[in-house]
Amino acid sequence: MATTKTTVYLTAADYRRLKVLARATDRTTAELVREAVAEYRRNAPGARPKSLGAGRSGRGDVAERAEELLRGLGRRR
Repeated sequence: MATTKTTVYLTAADYRRLKVLARATDRTTAELVREAVAEYRRNAPGARPKSLGAGRSGRGDVAERAEELLRGLGRRR
């Protein structure tokens, strides 16, 4: 993994908390920051699951008929 150096400005209190967490988990502060950025990227507003829109039904009315099409789904026959 290629990395790029950057500067992050934290409040003194946040930096102290980061250092305490790093010591407590036997990790570096940089590792924790990278993990936090990756987690944010996974959960960022607008992020969508990779599976969303993965298939095409070929029909243009699926959204309008969703309730009808899903009726009975999960029920035993």
